Amino acid sequence: MAKNIKPPYPSTLKYLDIAGIRQDTVIMRDGDLRSIIMVSSINFALKNEDEQNAIISAYVSFLNNISFPLQIVIQSRELNIEGYLTQLKQKEKEQTNELLKMQITEYISYIKELVSLSKIMNKRFFVIVPYSPLSDKQKGFFNRLTETFSPASLIKMKEEKFLRLRKELGRRIDTVISGLSSIGLNTIELDTQSLIELFYNSYNPVTAANEHLAEVEKLRLEDNS
Repeated sequence: MAKNIKPPYPSTLKYLDIAGIRQDTVIMRDGDLRSIIMVSSINFALKNEDEQNAIISAYVSFLNNISFPLQIVIQSRELNIEGYLTQLKQKEKEQTNELLKMQITEYISYIKELVSLSKIMNKRFFVIVPYSPLSDKQKGFFNRLTETFSPASLIKMKEEKFLRLRKELGRRIDTVISGLSSIGLNTIELDTQSLIELFYNSYNPVTAANEHLAEVEKLRLEDNS
């Protein structure tokens, strides 16, 4: 009977370019490091001409001071207001003033109608800062191929080496944050928990809407190798 049991399907993790997330850093399968910065937005159209020219000039200066590639990602998701509506309904129940209670009821109906008529999208902006160690560029084809199919060795990267590479990445992060701040943008570097949630929500948009991810300290990682 045991011989007829089919082996389980391989984990989808084997097909991702990400080998692991460690100390606020994404480790790629080829050994490269990535840091992700969430960036605020500016309503450029509402600025006057002088302000627009100042923003353009600061952005050009920012690009000229960058000596490494950057990736800008815009993530667009349908806005989920169920939590907001739940809070409003709770306030409606707790309200003792009949006039205010009626106004909250009408406001809830207005919000539901507004969402039903048009999809309200929530946009988030990210800047991905990479760092590719020079040693990886010097590796041969077969060494890179072995690491691609055995990312465990990258996850178990020695602490001393990782901290050295992370320090180099940190310099780039400081440069990017400083440049974006000069444009008038607010920035925040995603920590380990935020990175895990970002990829979890990106790869599982339907599941993430109904099942929230636990805190990273509570997650148990099993070694399936």
